[in-house]
Amino acid sequence: MDIILASASPRRQQLLTQMGLTYRIHAVDIDEHMDRHLSPGELVETISREKAAACAALEGPEPLIIAADTVVAKDHRVLGKPRDQQDAREMLRLLSGSDHEVYTGYTLRQGEQVRTGRQMTAVTFRPLTEGEIDAYIATGEPMDKAGAYGIQGYGAMLVAGIRGDYFNVMGLPVCALGLHLKELGINCLG
Repeated sequence: MDIILASASPRRQQLLTQMGLTYRIHAVDIDEHMDRHLSPGELVETISREKAAACAALEGPEPLIIAADTVVAKDHRVLGKPRDQQDAREMLRLLSGSDHEVYTGYTLRQGEQVRTGRQMTAVTFRPLTEGEIDAYIATGEPMDKAGAYGIQGYGAMLVAGIRGDYFNVMGLPVCALGLHLKELGINCLG
């Protein structure tokens, strides 16, 4: 089956490869608007559907398209990717020493068949000093990640604990996605 990942995210690529899938990449550029009327879960589902639809418009009905979107939410405030280092610093200060949620919405689309879902993982940050925040920003890692951190890199040292799917925090809920793929006849476990 022709599978397309509608994302340029190296982390999502890594996770699909880890699942044993053979796929190609067709990243699409859509306006990832932050509609304040939507909950974080509704927002990521909506954006993932829009990414899948944009990819399908270019690729046609035959391929199975996988699209996803991830945001961090703290006290009902949605945190996407930081605009600059100051924005990253403000996000990390907000998350320091507290709990937040990571939401990933995902869509599988083949022709008119569309399946969308979402996962939420609760994450606890340890208290961070200003020096630690500055040092982490200096690594460059926060700049292309929702909430200004990556759990799979240096950001792992900021995380005191999680409740839920670790891979969801990386950008793709592997367990839930695997179950949806199985429903479509793609059994990643053989």
